Amino acid sequence: MPLFEGLLTHKQAGPVQFHIPGHKKGTGMEPSFREFIGENALGIDLINIAPLDDLHHPQGMIKDAQDLAAQAFGADHTFFSVQGTSGAIMTMIMSVCGPGDKIIVPRNVHKSIMSAIVFSGATPIFIHPEIDPELGISHGITTSAVEKAIRTHPDAKGLLVINPTYFGVSANLKEIVTISHRAGIPVLVDEAHGVHIHFHDDLPLSAMQAGADMAATSVHKLGGSLTQSSVLNVKDGLVNADRVQSIISMLTTTSTSYLLLASLDAARKHLYTSGRDLIEQAIKLADETRERINRIPGFTCYGMEMLDDHAIYDMDPTKLTISIKELGISGYEVEVWLREKYNIEVELSDLYNILCIISFGDDSASSDLLVEALTVLSEQYRENIAVYRKKDVPVSVPNIPTLAYSPREAFYAETEQVLLAESSGRVSAEFVMVYPPGIPILIPGEIIEEENLDYISKNIEAGLPVQGPEDASLTYIRVIRERKPIL
Repeated sequence: MPLFEGLLTHKQAGPVQFHIPGHKKGTGMEPSFREFIGENALGIDLINIAPLDDLHHPQGMIKDAQDLAAQAFGADHTFFSVQGTSGAIMTMIMSVCGPGDKIIVPRNVHKSIMSAIVFSGATPIFIHPEIDPELGISHGITTSAVEKAIRTHPDAKGLLVINPTYFGVSANLKEIVTISHRAGIPVLVDEAHGVHIHFHDDLPLSAMQAGADMAATSVHKLGGSLTQSSVLNVKDGLVNADRVQSIISMLTTTSTSYLLLASLDAARKHLYTSGRDLIEQAIKLADETRERINRIPGFTCYGMEMLDDHAIYDMDPTKLTISIKELGISGYEVEVWLREKYNIEVELSDLYNILCIISFGDDSASSDLLVEALTVLSEQYRENIAVYRKKDVPVSVPNIPTLAYSPREAFYAETEQVLLAESSGRVSAEFVMVYPPGIPILIPGEIIEEENLDYISKNIEAGLPVQGPEDASLTYIRVIRERKPIL
């Protein structure tokens, strides 16, 4: 671990610091916080002085750590990100797209992707992901949809794929890469929820294994590094690695956190040397938990039986997507109940599901508690379950609106605020999303329709965290100003 070990050596040398950070190893910090964080962490909370290398121009220990990460992930270059995977995603898109350039993306992308499209001035060409009518969520994109998009827009500068999705579903990434490369189009992968898949053969192919050109990968989510630390993996060929370095430097703070960087170095070693065995245990625990949940009335936890040759080509079994609609309540209500009654926090909830993640940080005790809680909840709603099974309850799926302006045009256009309830037919100048997962219901430039407003209302009524507009109360939304003719 060249970076972590280098920081330890520097700390042990005990240099007198006439540089930032001003807390000077914690001595200038509020005492109770200093005591809580501890001397070890504060002793390596440093700044990019010469002995510690510089993330913006790595030549020493940071370069060595990034080179080892590239070997671990099967990349030609790996760039550390202290701006999270959002920063890495923005770097990917801005490395290949400029104003007016087309980029092919699935519509169920994270808000950071749409933000990067606004910043770059690129025009998104949306592929509609496959919608699951049972769960009410989006899955992957099909190879046929990719072929059609490239045939229609052969001048696209990039194709972005989510692998895997927030819910653990992967499309046929290897074939998608082949199709895209045949047209000379680089493949960019949002791998925020898939750092671990590279290190176990029973999980979906990672971006680098599938031959993708770039992948923004959240090491902090499921790989054991500190929150906000991620990597950007790059392969030579259709992408210029020097330009990637330039772009990521533009988007990165000059006060880079060495705590975050060191945690990336340590997490890489842990994944490379022990990842397979640890992930094996997590898969086994997840499979056992899924089987137990499926025996509880009112809950369905889907698994490998979902697979097909299209949008659900493969899946990560450590993601437990648990359908709760038979209870007759929302996923958010289940989330709150689990929090208040059992002190359990889930990854996310929506109208019909909760998502629980099993990682190599879990054990049978946490799994047992989840199963116990769901069993009690099932008994509490047994009458609702009986009623549900006698009728067909439809699942509401968000409508994908029509894009009238590029997101950048709409974001910077002359705008006005109108009542959200009366905005149908207007062009949105803001994002509206439920976070998590952060997939926009509306993006700047899309025409608002009644179906979108109905879906937003359902999420608000269910208590889900709808956000995005300047008006936090969600009473108003900013739209492009309409100019009436002068009479």
